[in-house]
Amino acid sequence: MSNPLPDPFADQPDWAPRPPRPVEIVPAAGRIDLRGRRVLVGLPGLGWRGDLRADERVVQGSRTYVPIIPEHEWYRAESEQIEVFAPLVPVERVWVETIGERQSAAGPSVADMRLVSLDAPVRRPPAPVFEADAVTGRRVVHVTGATEHRDLRAVTETYSGADGDICVRVAPELEWYRWAWRGQAPSTLEVPVHLLWLE
Repeated sequence: MSNPLPDPFADQPDWAPRPPRPVEIVPAAGRIDLRGRRVLVGLPGLGWRGDLRADERVVQGSRTYVPIIPEHEWYRAESEQIEVFAPLVPVERVWVETIGERQSAAGPSVADMRLVSLDAPVRRPPAPVFEADAVTGRRVVHVTGATEHRDLRAVTETYSGADGDICVRVAPELEWYRWAWRGQAPSTLEVPVHLLWLE
């Protein structure tokens, strides 16, 4: 009697979508186009600050700097066509968020995910929203088939929708920030929780 073949779908239920591609962090010194990109700034061994956007590099003398704008101010400047203050940060202290390649199903072990190097900012792989303690205000990715809808923020925690699905309401990030500076409530979309991932 022969052994049965292993089930290639055993680790992923048939209803679960594939996770989105992960966000990877790369040094800004190696990037050509920075305008509007999400960035982190900081110093190795000290720490990192996120929720920032970059403008194009500025060269002063022999040093290269990157104008850094808090993300809410960047959205406001782009939406309302106004100028905002952007401090110049040395390019070697700036790291850019990029979309990486889809990782294999195996992934890192639990021990690898807890310990990180302080030499560069580290981004965790996408995590299912249904595993999160709290999601309101966090960046999420809505996965439908092979399409990844990014630049979204969760507006609610998980709740039971009209059809009985566990859902979260999400809003485009521009509307999320406009809510803060204008008080204008965002248009939201109810998304089943199994289609959402923390970015």
